[in-house]
Amino acid sequence: MDHAGVQRVNGTRVSLDSVIFAFNEGSTPEEIAQQYTTLNLADIYAVISYYLQNQAEVSEYLERRKMQRAEVKKEVESQFDPQGIRDRLLARKRSGSTD
Repeated sequence: MDHAGVQRVNGTRVSLDSVIFAFNEGSTPEEIAQQYTTLNLADIYAVISYYLQNQAEVSEYLERRKMQRAEVKKEVESQFDPQGIRDRLLARKRSGSTD
């Protein structure tokens, strides 16, 4: 677990969340390895095995992470209006393409 409370896979920057999400979306361990090239297949199988043997605990962790992401998103959006940024970027793109 890192300083922010995120569980990472075997010293990589890939979160447990990412691997479990991909697995639950139907990706095979081999497909996950192609998506996350810093992971080896043995680590992916170990994560999936841990998840399957500890589903209640991992589900609680994933729910906490979901809540944390929602809080961070809310905080960021309160400081930076995402629609305003999008509008400004589109306007800049339009004005730049007419030059």
